[in-house]
Order: sequence, then C-alpha cells, then structure tokens
Amino acid sequence: MEEINYKSPLYIQLREVIRSKIEEGEFLPGTAIPSESTLADMYGISRLSVRSALTALEYEGLLQSVQGKGVFVAGPKVERDLETLGGYRQTMRDRAQRPSTRVLVKAARKAGPYYAKVLQIDPEDDVWFIRRVDTAEGEAVALEEIYIPVAVLPNLEEMDIQVFSIYEIYEWAGIRPYRGRQVLRIMYLDAAAAKLIGISENQAVLESTSVTVDVTGRPIEYSCNYVRNDKASFCIHYTNQ
Repeated sequence: MEEINYKSPLYIQLREVIRSKIEEGEFLPGTAIPSESTLADMYGISRLSVRSALTALEYEGLLQSVQGKGVFVAGPKVERDLETLGGYRQTMRDRAQRPSTRVLVKAARKAGPYYAKVLQIDPEDDVWFIRRVDTAEGEAVALEEIYIPVAVLPNLEEMDIQVFSIYEIYEWAGIRPYRGRQVLRIMYLDAAAAKLIGISENQAVLESTSVTVDVTGRPIEYSCNYVRNDKASFCIHYTNQ
C-alpha cells in the first residue's frame, strides 16, 4: 500500500504504508524514518494523523522514538541469557544497570596488516572503526574500540549505534555471534584517553581484547575495551570436572 485515499482513517492507511516499507526492507532496522513533517508533506495529510500512525507502530514495537533524534525502526526483539555472547548494553541490563554509550568515532578505514590478520581479511579491505565511551548509571565505565569488516555489516553507516546495540544489528542482519576469545591485562592509558573516562593517566585500567566469530567460524569483530578498575570487575565461573 503506497497511496493515501479517503476510504479509511488516514492514520490507519499511513500506518500500513510504513509497516509495508519496514517488512519489505525499504526502512531498515536501526535507521531513522522520515520526520513527521516530511511524511505529512509526502502524503498530503496532517501531522496529527502522522503522529497517530507512528504512535500506533511504536506501541506495536516496530518503531522507537528517541527524543531529539527522531523515530527509528526497532527491528525484531532479541532474547539473551547469561550463558550466551552479548554486548555491553545487554551485559549491563542483565545486572540491572542503566547503560548508555557516547560514540566518538564511527568511520570506514583500511584494515591494515594487523587487523587484517586478526579478522582474516585482506589489508586493503575496509573495516568499520568505532570508538565510544560506555557508561552505567550515567558514569563512564570503559573506553571501547571495535573493528568490524564492512563486508559483515555493509549498512552500518545508516544505523544509529547510540540507539541500538551492535548485537541487535548483528541479529537483524542474520549474523549469529557464536564464540569469542578474550585476553585480559593491566595497563595505563595516555592522558587524552584517560580523560575520556574520567580518570588520571596514573590509574590502571583492565584491557580486554577479544575476537568474535560467527557460527561459520568467520571472524566478525575485534574489540578492545579499557575498563576502569574502580567501576567494574570481571567474574569467571568454573567447575571441577
């Protein structure tokens, strides 16, 4: 349904137009839809009718409104448990913490020799480089750097990773993170990096580096987290077999 007529309430017609665009992939999960005023102009209806349509879709869970940023396609719901791989936000929510992230950099760059080797791609292949500050209950907890081959998530540029987690985006793209290898060590940040998470350069952080592969064994992500030792701790469960 692409046209608006007067055979049924206008907001219901627009609701179904937007729903079909989501179902057909024109509006991708994690991306913003046109603004209320743009939709009103496009379909020749009032902003009140547009707002009613968007509210109905948000109530259904298909859209998510973010104050000051717009209305986004929410994508399918994801359920996780503590025994599966999960991103920062899911980990914090599992611990009843209120997470958020502040993205400093999200850009494509060449992999280069080191990241090409880690991700098993060519040095000239493009990777997404993401640098962000992770917070819990409004306080900075970690500085995070993530490298993802562009071939894994070619549409990442269009998605707002401050609104949606990367693990949600993996799910929407049909990618299933399966296994990871993590290395931990104590280190110190330079003054500029330390300032980003509210510590001095003399305060040690826990560096956590990991490579995540999908169910086919393909590396899909390399991440490096610099975690404040006064704000977070790590727990490992083990048994005597």
